[in-house]
Amino acid sequence: MILSHTYSVAAAGSFPTGLPGKASCRQRRSFGTDWTLRGAPGAQAQSRPESFCNSNSKLPASVIRTYTCSNSVAGRGRFQPDTAVCCWDSGSRSGGGSWGAGLTSQPWSGSVQPVAIFQPAGCTRKRPRPLGQAGMLEEAAARVQSNSKLRALAMALSPGFLRFGGTETDFLIFDPNKDSTSEEKILWELQAQQEACGSKPAFAAVEKLLLAQWPSQEKLILAEQNRKKHKNTTITRNTLDILYSFANCSGFHLIFGLNALLRKGGLQWDSSNAQELLDYCASQRYNISWELGNEPNSFRKKSGIHIDGFQLGQDFIHLRQLLNNYALYQHAKLYGPDVGQPRKHTQRLLRSFLKSGGKVIDSVTWHHYYVNGRSATRGDFLSPEVLDSFAAAIYEVLEIVGGTVPDKKVWLGETSSAYGGGAPRLSNTYVAGFMWLDKLGLSARQGIDVVMRQVFFGAGTYHLVDANFEPLPDYWLSLLYKKLVGTKVLQVGLAGADKRKLRVYLHCTNSLNPKYREGDVTLFALNLYNVTQHLELPNYLSSKHVDQYLLLPHGKENILSRSIELNGHVLRMLDDETLPELMEKPLGPGTLLGLPAFSYGFYVIKNAKAIACI
Repeated sequence: MILSHTYSVAAAGSFPTGLPGKASCRQRRSFGTDWTLRGAPGAQAQSRPESFCNSNSKLPASVIRTYTCSNSVAGRGRFQPDTAVCCWDSGSRSGGGSWGAGLTSQPWSGSVQPVAIFQPAGCTRKRPRPLGQAGMLEEAAARVQSNSKLRALAMALSPGFLRFGGTETDFLIFDPNKDSTSEEKILWELQAQQEACGSKPAFAAVEKLLLAQWPSQEKLILAEQNRKKHKNTTITRNTLDILYSFANCSGFHLIFGLNALLRKGGLQWDSSNAQELLDYCASQRYNISWELGNEPNSFRKKSGIHIDGFQLGQDFIHLRQLLNNYALYQHAKLYGPDVGQPRKHTQRLLRSFLKSGGKVIDSVTWHHYYVNGRSATRGDFLSPEVLDSFAAAIYEVLEIVGGTVPDKKVWLGETSSAYGGGAPRLSNTYVAGFMWLDKLGLSARQGIDVVMRQVFFGAGTYHLVDANFEPLPDYWLSLLYKKLVGTKVLQVGLAGADKRKLRVYLHCTNSLNPKYREGDVTLFALNLYNVTQHLELPNYLSSKHVDQYLLLPHGKENILSRSIELNGHVLRMLDDETLPELMEKPLGPGTLLGLPAFSYGFYVIKNAKAIACI
């Protein structure tokens, strides 16, 4: 599909319009049919019937799952094919843990930092139906579990993954005999008296205490992170119980990161503590997937221990053998190695790891951030060059994977706008949506199967939900993406515009959205121009009705606002357990699609009858 300025959108691909054109299927790694949009209005559209494509090809899932915790918690359900999934990433640390889904480990006052995970391609699962160093993680878990508003926001983004991982997981020791904090004991006892996932009004007292303690704990966490000094800390059985319960009741599947820095003689991985944790989780029948270590390319800097790629691969083989000793975990998923940005040293480590142990993992995971949060500027968030740098990083990772374990899926196991906790007054505002939405679109287009967002809730400024449990612009953007964008990626182009400044993506519409039907398509676009741009659909779509979901900043701060409007209406929760309905603005046939300066939005083209989407 091609859009022009009036950008004509040329959409080519699987339309039963009788338009002349060569029928063909272009297959890409982790992609299904390319729904190519070519030509200005009146141009011939290329028809690419789905039947011509290899039925075994992977279909990219556009936005799939949005929450994850850096120390993830497993959800109870299964996933629906071709649906968006939520994930969390939580970095755990009992004394400032970081949670996020595939996120960097951002400490959350010993608590969970839920993160959103998006799975842009090929999802095939079925949908589910402080306190001092030692107490931070437990308290954070209790805080998350006890807050009804946070649970409601999480559930809206489910199903998905909750990742319990990040830097601090490599300093985390499981102690099955350690006493829990008083808050944790109260919370767990209250929960045990009620239905597993019922309402918890009795948690209010615990929540009030945790809220009062949070500001000081957040400062401790960020200070430790900035000093780059990490101490071993512990996690208890009750903490695991609360985390698993939260994930399970919110519709997430837990991905748990094990400590990779426990070593025998400095070389081989010491799995004895991991075995204790596995023993407990198996005794409780906890359905969990696993990781081992976080950003091994930084082990020397974080701990003074150097682990090369070959040895890390052998460690993963050892973990796989250990999991096979448990009937519950013989088929559990194992992900890794969660390397950082693909610089040369990291590329060598990743290649060596995959040659050594790549055969035992289910997906290859890596991390990406655009900029340093301490030095990032507003211009960085609006820069086409900065946004394009992500595509280059994807290419480098896919090249390594393709040359070593070409059958493995690739996940973006942790990501956000800026590393170091985010960029203050930028990562938590409307302008951050340019990086987030473009990353989702590029990930799907390039064949990344899962994207884990750092972070859902926690320390720093790149969270989706702030410390007062108020959803930020990226939360609403994530929610819209999940509801509108389906799992099949279609190709779209522009005529007459700089495609680096007017960035467009096209997917089949989410088939689970009751407002729409098979064959509908969702276009989403980002305008980096400082003037309004208009998109015009090609002739064969000009007679179609379009639903507009235009997101604009609310308030005098403009693009630095922490509030957002959908079609002119401010988005905010109606009460602590009720989200607003995301209402479309109907556009009549032939209407130009207008994007104001520095804005982004979604457009659902109804009754498009795209064969690739049927």
